Amino acid sequence: MNIYVGNLGYEQTEDELKVAFEAFGEVESARIITDRDTGRSKGFGFVEMLDNDQAVAAIDGLNGTDFGGRTITVNESRPRPPRGDHRGGGGGGRRGGGGRNRY
Repeated sequence: MNIYVGNLGYEQTEDELKVAFEAFGEVESARIITDRDTGRSKGFGFVEMLDNDQAVAAIDGLNGTDFGGRTITVNESRPRPPRGDHRGGGGGGRRGGGGRNRY
């Protein structure tokens, strides 16, 4: 089961996250999502546990608890919504200079 962990402190490490979940069973992977440009944590991550019963126990045991000085949110991860085929968007309307009105 893939588990979402939110409200992580920016200084938390993937190893600390893994250790916290290993108290409930075998952890396949633990990763903290980082900003592509800065490499800084975005404050959330994901833990993968193969055994669903252990994963549910981890969710129940860790949701709402203090982790590194912050109250974390732990729940089953939802699938990412599909992205559309278009990139960017918007626009339209007039394009042009910002000259003064001549009325």
